[in-house]
Amino acid sequence: MSEPDTGANAARTAHSYKQLKEDFVSNLSGGSVIEVAQVCAVAPVVTLLWSVLQSRQSFFKPYTPLAFVIDYLLNVGALLLSVTLYSSSPILLNILLLTAAAFVYAVPPSSSSSKKKPARPSNAKSSTTTNPQGLSVLSTKPFLTNYRGNMLVVTCICILAVDFRLFPRRFAKVETWGTSLMDMGVGSFVYSAGIVASRPLLKERAEGQTTPLGTRLIRSFRHSLPLLALGVVRLLSVKGLDYAEHVTEYGVHWNFFFTLGFLPPFVALFQSALAVVPSYAGLAVLLSVGYQTVLETTELKGWILVGVRDSLLSMNREGICSFWGYLAIFLAGQDMGMVVLPRSLGSSSKASGKVLLTKMGSWAAVWMGMYFLATDYKYGAGLSVSRRLANLPYTLWVVAFNQGLLFAFAVVDVVFFPQFYSAGDARAEKEAYETATSRVLKAYNRNGLAVFLLGNLLTGLVNMTVPTLHAGGLATMGILLAYMGTVTGVAVGLDAWDVTIKL
Repeated sequence: MSEPDTGANAARTAHSYKQLKEDFVSNLSGGSVIEVAQVCAVAPVVTLLWSVLQSRQSFFKPYTPLAFVIDYLLNVGALLLSVTLYSSSPILLNILLLTAAAFVYAVPPSSSSSKKKPARPSNAKSSTTTNPQGLSVLSTKPFLTNYRGNMLVVTCICILAVDFRLFPRRFAKVETWGTSLMDMGVGSFVYSAGIVASRPLLKERAEGQTTPLGTRLIRSFRHSLPLLALGVVRLLSVKGLDYAEHVTEYGVHWNFFFTLGFLPPFVALFQSALAVVPSYAGLAVLLSVGYQTVLETTELKGWILVGVRDSLLSMNREGICSFWGYLAIFLAGQDMGMVVLPRSLGSSSKASGKVLLTKMGSWAAVWMGMYFLATDYKYGAGLSVSRRLANLPYTLWVVAFNQGLLFAFAVVDVVFFPQFYSAGDARAEKEAYETATSRVLKAYNRNGLAVFLLGNLLTGLVNMTVPTLHAGGLATMGILLAYMGTVTGVAVGLDAWDVTIKL
């Protein structure tokens, strides 16, 4: 066979494999909301087991190599099992983890886990953002770190695991209508970003300052530029390397980094609307309902789903139109940040944990009720969830689900580490936070976007060097463990070296 023939055959083989990979993630219908909840429940259950080990046995203090291994196996390994080997039986995995937690709890606590005397209040000077004990008006609560860390771990696992046959197709992103684990993942990423984005707004309020719209827009564009640059780099890489892509996900040129990048300036604009609608949750609902109304009363929905791609706008219609749904999710996240980040929630510090749970539980119930009314065929509007459209049901599903998940993490936090909520000064609170927080999840949370970018780069590397569709179960697990070991090692290393990468 001549060299030109060999080259032509190789090109045809590469093209057919690329088409096979694109078909592998196309035309999927997803699974049930209940199954997604069962799989995601592994995260707070693992946190429960971790918390029992720490509160009863002080297992992760000091943080020895063995403690790191167990930390990794629990907070990374268990989540990996939930979407691979235990994907068909998540309830069994939850039962096994709960059984282990009950066994550890039954063991008499170690002497080192007994309650320590509270640290003496420091003499830190008070300011507009701190009280006489040196405590800021905002706090970094352990359950927020655990929630965001778990979300990032699952995201990093899924972006590579989806390319292997061991990962169930019902967990991959749905083509148009339906729900799946990865559909929830992208929405959760935006929602969690909204939570932390409320921090500077709360600081402004505490200091009695108001930033003009022009200044907010300039700052927001500075935050957007790195994300938009990443979007351009990803676009050029995908096109240049002839990487398999799913066009109906975001469009021909659009990608998730562009969605993230355009959020800050629009959030800055919507912040001005608080003078009319004094609630980020209210803005989120109004935006979602308005967008859904346009979908239902105009030709927009049909154009997004079956329109011809004959212009730059039409080529990227999914990404551009779904942006409004993600903006609503981000605003809802900001609203929850306004609830969970402030310190003064109750009449006393000891009551703050219970007050926090009451507020979070109430909001979770409200969002779940709205999701029910939007999707139920008998008592509601009977609308179907669509991540591709990021419609009203999708927005409500993502927000309600994350509210419930965040509430579960908070319950574990308040029950097993109440000392955080009654800390007398900044030093005592920091010690309580370190005690109640997984080092692995803290590392993921600290450099979340950088870790997510690393996961994307390694995913591309694996896909260019390994025929993932032909990998067996054992090889798949080996690759995923090595991949997550690398991502986790980098994240923990950056945290150990006190490095924070701001993108």
